Amino acid sequence: MFLLTFAVPCFNSASYMRKCIDSLVGKKDVEIIIIDDGSSDETLRIGQAYQDEYPENIRVITQPNGGHGGAVNTGLANARGEYFKVIDSDDWIDADSFNKVLETLRSSQNNSLSEDKIDLFICNYVYERIADNSRKVMDYHKIFPENRIFTWNEMGKWPISRYLLMHSVIYRTELLRECGIKLPCHTFYVDNIFVYQPLPYVKNLYYINTDFYRYFIGRSGQSVEKNIMIKNVDHQIRVTKAMASLHDIYEKDISEKLVQYMTNYFYIITTISCIFLILDGSREASRKKREMWKYIKKENDRLYKKVRYRFTNFVMNLPGSLCRMISKLVYYIVGEKFKLL
Repeated sequence: MFLLTFAVPCFNSASYMRKCIDSLVGKKDVEIIIIDDGSSDETLRIGQAYQDEYPENIRVITQPNGGHGGAVNTGLANARGEYFKVIDSDDWIDADSFNKVLETLRSSQNNSLSEDKIDLFICNYVYERIADNSRKVMDYHKIFPENRIFTWNEMGKWPISRYLLMHSVIYRTELLRECGIKLPCHTFYVDNIFVYQPLPYVKNLYYINTDFYRYFIGRSGQSVEKNIMIKNVDHQIRVTKAMASLHDIYEKDISEKLVQYMTNYFYIITTISCIFLILDGSREASRKKREMWKYIKKENDRLYKKVRYRFTNFVMNLPGSLCRMISKLVYYIVGEKFKLL
């Protein structure tokens, strides 16, 4: 049994995956699952070379292309670690922070009673932007207590610039399986589902104020590029609809603070969907926007009422050129100033 499993989805990642994997190897209680998601380059060969060098800790699984969600599903299905972490093949883990995280995981596993198992570990992540060689640390030190077990009721106030992303979370593996998470295949932006669906199942949390995950921004063709997000807006809509259908959080017996957080997070997701539908500018995009809201209202009317008429969504659903102008402004604020895109 391993302490921590890393799932590394790889699709034609040969030119950059070594940096990622090199940042993970060398820990006896860490499992690394490299998922070759139907690559046509040297990805599989590179993965197998690592498996040959570290046969006790590294496994390569090859599968027909299923997209990021399909690769994460495969990683989770095969994980043998107590905890589970997804790392994209163009990102990497900071060495010093890795040691801190493993030390904390080991200590918590040794000291916690079974009923006090930590469901979710949270760490900082860092945007590494190649365009201007800049870094932006996304931390949670004003939101969560540090270096101890806590519950949702102990959370502080969430600023608009901070949300839990796939980069910042380490889930207990069995919790992910218990909540029935299965990400859509051939769909971008499914990381939003990954950090949203399990939350009502999380009871105990632990925050380590260390800059653990390094998120590389600037590789050509990344799904977070503006033009690509406009092109792939149907994927964003698909994820938004899936999130609307996951939970009736107002009926669940969960913390009011968690309900508020999940509502706010879904609000951001709908705002992003509206932004890129408006930036698309076509009549078909306008139709899709109306249909998306209709779907959300049908699936979860209370959630719809909570997010549909909040400021940005209200304004971006007004008719006319003013709507498009405001959408561009919101895109700048959300994407550039607060780094949420």
